[in-house]
Amino acid sequence: MKSTFAVRTMRAGELELALEWARQEGWNPGVDDAPAFWEADPSGFLVGAIGEVPVGCISVVRYGESFAFLGLYMLHPEFRGRGYGKQLWNKGMALAGDRTVGLDGVAAQQENYSRYGFKAAYRTLRYGGIPKVLDAGEQAAQVTPVTHGKLQGLLEYDAAIFPGLRHSFIKAWCGSPERRKSFIVGGGSRVRGYGTIRRCFDGYKIGPLFANKPEVAAALLARMVTEAKGAHIYMDVPADNAQAIRLAEDFGLSPIFETARMYRGQAPEIPLDRVFGVTTLELG
Repeated sequence: MKSTFAVRTMRAGELELALEWARQEGWNPGVDDAPAFWEADPSGFLVGAIGEVPVGCISVVRYGESFAFLGLYMLHPEFRGRGYGKQLWNKGMALAGDRTVGLDGVAAQQENYSRYGFKAAYRTLRYGGIPKVLDAGEQAAQVTPVTHGKLQGLLEYDAAIFPGLRHSFIKAWCGSPERRKSFIVGGGSRVRGYGTIRRCFDGYKIGPLFANKPEVAAALLARMVTEAKGAHIYMDVPADNAQAIRLAEDFGLSPIFETARMYRGQAPEIPLDRVFGVTTLELG
């Protein structure tokens, strides 16, 4: 009997496959993103399969009861144009329920997303290049690695910037120094910024980079780029944060491409002046 296409929750190991497809599409994910991504919402990752063979995927990660983020939406090239993408989309959006849903859409897909009720909120520019090594300034001594004892203050700081609660994800993202390097300024109720750099298939990505002031962001970035040891780095910067754009350019980075942050539903209020680098385009 001929196998039919069906959408189901991903099984163990299939998120790694989805990220490999993302690598083949040129999205350049981190080499070890899957474990932390999974912690964000294990039931929020879907796969479309013909029989037992995965051919497409989508993620709609739910951050609490009011916000979700859509990403990793793709079909293997051999199976496009057959209506499978629409089935994946419908199943994914059903996961979101009445939540506001965010996504980062490339220019070629923004019109398609608008047909489903998504509206552009702001542009995000990916900056990349071999960074200059700059003096971190007087804030340098206050940049320290994230340790277990600093995670609670970091979680509270993150919750004041990101539009949904993502404690499990951040604990996995920032609490595994063998996978990613995370740094923080301040502690407890006095956190003033933090950032993460991770190894990708091409170079390194920085994200998030959240900070109260540009000089704090600069000190964090100066510390993180030393981890790249002369390799390319990439960071996704909200175009509306002029100080973040200036910071990326000061470090010798140049814009490579852009996306649009789009929302279906009420757009959340995000303090973009504190967002110097988006966490990931896949999870928000």
